[in-house]
Amino acid sequence: MSKPVVAIIGRPNVGKSTLFNVIAGNTISIVKDTPGVTRDRIYADCTWLDMNFTLIDTGGIEPESSDIILSQMREQAQIAIDTADVIIFLTDVRQGLVDADLKVADMLRKSRKTVVLTVNKVDSLQKFGNDVYEFYNMGIGEPVPISASSKLGIGDLLDIVSSHFDKKIMAEAEEDDRPKVAIIGKPNVGKSSIINKLIGSNRVIVSAMAGTTRDAIDTVISHNKKEYVFIDTAGIRRKNKIKEDLERYSIIRAVTAVERADITVLVIDACEGVSEQDAKIAGIAHERGKGIIVAVNKWDLISKDNSTMNKYLDDIKRVLSFIPYAEYIFISALTNQRLYKLFDLIDMVIENHALRIQTGVLNEIITEATVLQQPPSDKGKRLKIFYTTQAAVKPPTFVVFVNNKELMHFSYVRYLENKIREAFGFRGVPLKFIIRERNEN
Repeated sequence: MSKPVVAIIGRPNVGKSTLFNVIAGNTISIVKDTPGVTRDRIYADCTWLDMNFTLIDTGGIEPESSDIILSQMREQAQIAIDTADVIIFLTDVRQGLVDADLKVADMLRKSRKTVVLTVNKVDSLQKFGNDVYEFYNMGIGEPVPISASSKLGIGDLLDIVSSHFDKKIMAEAEEDDRPKVAIIGKPNVGKSSIINKLIGSNRVIVSAMAGTTRDAIDTVISHNKKEYVFIDTAGIRRKNKIKEDLERYSIIRAVTAVERADITVLVIDACEGVSEQDAKIAGIAHERGKGIIVAVNKWDLISKDNSTMNKYLDDIKRVLSFIPYAEYIFISALTNQRLYKLFDLIDMVIENHALRIQTGVLNEIITEATVLQQPPSDKGKRLKIFYTTQAAVKPPTFVVFVNNKELMHFSYVRYLENKIREAFGFRGVPLKFIIRERNEN
């Protein structure tokens, strides 16, 4: 099912990061560092009971001036309003209700988003219980007392948060079998231009899909009698006031779009070349097992000779070395150059993302691979591969049963992956491997 997005907002020093880490840690599903992904843990994949969701920490710079704090708070609130299904508004019982809290409460009230007012640092209800009542004055619902540092009340908080997840909409999103394509990338690389051009040429219907749009309208584009849902992370309106947090903002937007997509098109500006932020955004799609197409836009503006494209490709692949499976296309939204070949790539990557290999054929490939290159050994004990099966698609996921997991070096997993790709292609999609000992369930 499509995962809901939960955002934490609040003033500096109210405990946002502590709460984020506690929830992420408790669910044992925190996003690990991946090459190219931001080291600041802005988001985490979480589970509570049987529900999966994405948790976002909107905290950023913590300035000293009270005026700047207020401005920052508004920006954070706007990010949360734009991207989240449920907002955890965190306050501090020891500092009490302050003006900045009230201003943000006004914004949240107008947003019509679900807000769970949470009062932190309530280590003792006996001591601080009466102080919690003060927060009723904000007029955004009943305050939930917690202590993030002591891990008190976290379960109650998550029960309330998860009760607001719209399971019907989540299920409907899952049942929609149209290819969902997220257009991701830095601001101003031409994401909206690509979609607008595709809309204009294909004379398609643009429709808001109720319940699934966060701030952008999903665009349904018909091509060769087939419908595609494009998710544009550029949004309908530009937030001029978000400047300092632009990078954080674009990453958060990318996370929310990628969550709902089957595959992603990472747009890179040919004039600027590939950057660290491009790598961070690509890392989001990679971590979530999505198919990836890298579209180099504004290619018409580049002076070219016979080797220009290859040089560009080498540079990009060097920075995006952690996604060697990605497909590449050089386009121009302005001139339509190769723009419609994008659909052919999307179709191919979608097909590969859902490709399932028969167990017998798969094991033949693995057996052949082990003959060509013997499995690793340690202290006289050699790795044995008993059996391999494909357990899932989107992304293709393989379970490898072995005699000893410790002997399965990551380089040998990479070798097996390459052999599988040689045999079956899987262009444009990541492959996931789960290593189990034969006596494991």
